[in-house]
Amino acid sequence: MTTRRLTMGQAIVEFLKNQYVERDGHEHRFVEGVFGIFGHGCVAGVGQALEEYGKDGLRYYQGRNEQAMVHAATAFAKQSNRLRIFACLTSIGPGATNMVTGAAAATVNRIPVLLLPGDIFAKRMVGPVLQQLESPHSQDTSVNDCFRPVSKYWDRINRPEQILTALPEAIRVLTSPAETGAVTIALPQDVQAEAFDYPIEFFAKRVWRIPRQEPDRESIERAVDWVRQSKRPLIIAGGGVIYSEASEALAAFCEATGIPSCETQAGKGALPFDHPCNVGAIGVTGTSAANVLAREADLVICVGTRLSDFTTASKTQFQNPNVRFIGLNVSSFDAHKHSALPVIGDARTSLGKLLHAAQEMHHTVGDAHKKQVADLRAAWDKEVDRLFNLNAKPRISQGEVIGIVSGFMGESDTVVCAAGGLPGDMHKLWRAATPRSYHMEYGYSTMGYEVAGALGVKMADPSREVYVMIGDGSYLMMSNEIVTSVQERRKLIVVLLDNHGFACIRGLARSCGSRGFGNDFRYRDDKGTIDTGDFLPIDFAANAASLGAHVIKASDRASLSDALEEAKTTDRTTVIVVEVARDEYVPGYESWWDVPVAEVSGMETVRKARTDYEEKVKAERYFL
Repeated sequence: MTTRRLTMGQAIVEFLKNQYVERDGHEHRFVEGVFGIFGHGCVAGVGQALEEYGKDGLRYYQGRNEQAMVHAATAFAKQSNRLRIFACLTSIGPGATNMVTGAAAATVNRIPVLLLPGDIFAKRMVGPVLQQLESPHSQDTSVNDCFRPVSKYWDRINRPEQILTALPEAIRVLTSPAETGAVTIALPQDVQAEAFDYPIEFFAKRVWRIPRQEPDRESIERAVDWVRQSKRPLIIAGGGVIYSEASEALAAFCEATGIPSCETQAGKGALPFDHPCNVGAIGVTGTSAANVLAREADLVICVGTRLSDFTTASKTQFQNPNVRFIGLNVSSFDAHKHSALPVIGDARTSLGKLLHAAQEMHHTVGDAHKKQVADLRAAWDKEVDRLFNLNAKPRISQGEVIGIVSGFMGESDTVVCAAGGLPGDMHKLWRAATPRSYHMEYGYSTMGYEVAGALGVKMADPSREVYVMIGDGSYLMMSNEIVTSVQERRKLIVVLLDNHGFACIRGLARSCGSRGFGNDFRYRDDKGTIDTGDFLPIDFAANAASLGAHVIKASDRASLSDALEEAKTTDRTTVIVVEVARDEYVPGYESWWDVPVAEVSGMETVRKARTDYEEKVKAERYFL
């Protein structure tokens, strides 16, 4: 057997360089590069290997925060329809555990990312090493065990030859449409530097074919029968529609049957916003059109969605006593939710089979249902136009900012957002024309994802203008990858909405009877109260400029439009800071979210909110 003597770190680099994927006849490299921050747990191991062997196929990118690196890698993979990934390399200790939040976000959203945290010495002789957490019940425990519950595959490499079985298994999970998420391979720092005679075949080019799984014939036949029996069917388009590149198949099925389609956050843009069958966002952050149809639906066809509580409005959205669900998904776990008829298969392939069957039986929904869909769509379009043109005074509203930015962007551009109040308003109002023009991390609702995620999107497709919609709270949590975007010449356009606090949770607290305690960015007053002092004089423009960004301030509709025009002409990341009205909210529509209110309180507003809560929670349903 021919072998090649390498350190374990060097072997990892050589292996990752030679992994490829193929779908629909298109083949390309799977691991595009490595984000990293070096420390004593990786610099002399995989770090040395990247310097010596990574130049010709595994480019290294310098991160500023380990969590942000994972967000960038996750966004890159999402924008690439899960067909390309990044690895993320860290030292041991805090460098490693900083990635746990990013790992959770990737796994929750079903997005592949490879994590390579450094680990404590396998030989133990020098323990406790710097940044080692000692465990009195096991010497085999390190902080990297924190990754176990947030990883789809987890392993610790205690001998250099163990990567011969661990790495192929890691790639198997990363390339699986049904099982993918964060994969963590913990790398003890001494083992990274140990040499082994690896079989030369380990470094040969390997192509991982990603098949389009076909559903079984019986499940398709039963699904078609359910569609034929339904009077008020509705489709929920999730992220799986986009990852499968099934937008055309979805449009064809909707057009052939007349069935309306709504969209989750991950599925937004699966159909163009102006498609006559697209009724917009569903659930807590949904449109009046989609939510009325969902409430009355007797059949809900769930395509590539995991049915989160925002989508189902805490299981209150579907009130037809005879409602049934079809779960069309590559994941059996997701396909069975809500006691659905599971149709386990690739979204594009499965929709094609449903379309063929529907065409054979010439089935369409009734004229009354079609008219209701058209009327609801028209009413919703008017509501969006109203919110886009409020002319709020003295400051512009968040809804108006959304309207101006979405109207300015081109169809080939992408907007990125994550946590706070913006995702809900954008889910309702944003007019997405193409599948990858709207990029939202709302599965884990991770504050701080926005700038790092936008960097990942830009790296996935440098030809696009990438816009970031971010609130001041998220910006303060993690805006450091502005530096990386400047360093790598990956220009972003960041629209920073300043509302002087965590306005989303302030509004939620007030809806639960509170006064919004603890959510404003204020000085404490002379009595020690946190919510009544003057607002903090935070200069976001100066902060962004200090990170290397071009900065523009906007204060109203005209100056925001001018700022967007200027930003398009700049040669580096540009941050537009705009102060918005704090109390001008986009309302909810025909929906509710379960946030438990205090059962007892001396505050009358809380008691009133609890009474309202107890009434609304009665609508929650088990789907057994």
